[in-house]
Amino acid sequence: MAGSSNTIAVTPLASRRSVAWPTRRPGMSVMRFCGMDRACHAVRAPQIRPGPLTAGRGFPGWQTAQRVEEHGMDVGFIGMGRMGRAMAANLARAGHTVRAWNRSPEAARGIDGVTPVASAAEAFAGDAVITMLADDAALEAVIVAGGLLDRPERPGLHIGMSTVSVALAKQLAAVHARAGVPYVSAPVFGRPDVAEAGKLNIVAAGEGALIDRAGPLLDAMGARTWRFGDDPTRANAVKLAGNFMLISAIEAMAEACALTEGHGVPGAEFLDLMTNTLFASPVYKGYGASIAQNRYEPPGFILRLGAKDVRLALQAAEGAGVPMPFASVLRDGLIEAISHGDGEKDLAALARVSARRAGQG
Repeated sequence: MAGSSNTIAVTPLASRRSVAWPTRRPGMSVMRFCGMDRACHAVRAPQIRPGPLTAGRGFPGWQTAQRVEEHGMDVGFIGMGRMGRAMAANLARAGHTVRAWNRSPEAARGIDGVTPVASAAEAFAGDAVITMLADDAALEAVIVAGGLLDRPERPGLHIGMSTVSVALAKQLAAVHARAGVPYVSAPVFGRPDVAEAGKLNIVAAGEGALIDRAGPLLDAMGARTWRFGDDPTRANAVKLAGNFMLISAIEAMAEACALTEGHGVPGAEFLDLMTNTLFASPVYKGYGASIAQNRYEPPGFILRLGAKDVRLALQAAEGAGVPMPFASVLRDGLIEAISHGDGEKDLAALARVSARRAGQG
């Protein structure tokens, strides 16, 4: 459980489901307790060491606590694009049982340890399900219009990791509450190579106990889970704001390069200076290298999806009465890029807009 190694999280598990033990990490023990209501609980706690609180009456029942063999959770995964495939593979490597579904069936095949299933309903079951779909329309079509929440067999937890609108996030929280299916919103920051390395930064919002329950899965996919409160929509607002900043950085580099090129200074040389001094950060270095080399394929983050995220950020801003004038500039630039055939290229291809406007491309 990221950032809370001294916290004990007790999660009731429905008696109709098998107990799914979290993945144990160094310094952690996993114990099983059954209460008077006959429901079992999985407890993730710091490893017990001899001391004043673990002797005699200091810790009632400690002598009968049994460490159990480590095993993973039964997880469904819906949405097997480049990000989803990498994330599902990491879950399987961490010892979880993973069933995967994708609208294009071939995308769910050929992943070590991951079992393709024939329908979204087969994936929407077990201890938890993760959705990693491209946009609002896809997520709403599969989960809401697809009737998955109306089925008798549903997952113990739904972790929504797609980048979607704040409005849809609010709708999803409401429909899950009515259906009695626990829901956590947990979009991610990171490109497919970061996902493959299991180093995503995960933005999570929802009930604290639910995020605790999701902890072993999030830990398998990410470097850190950042919590933003009990309202799931907060995570989606943070994700859209972050993507707005990322795309703004690309636009700033693009315009600055056009300026230096206009005065005879190669953009690549300018970016080499900036990304190794004032802007020596992953976003500037990574996207700056793509711009310097005019390398926009294969895409890591598709430009068309970046345009979608800016549009969603503007919608969220309008809903909160927040002016975002530069977001409107970005939207127009991304529309121009798409109209010139760059929609399926990497997001860094936004730089081509500034070059064209300056007569350099």
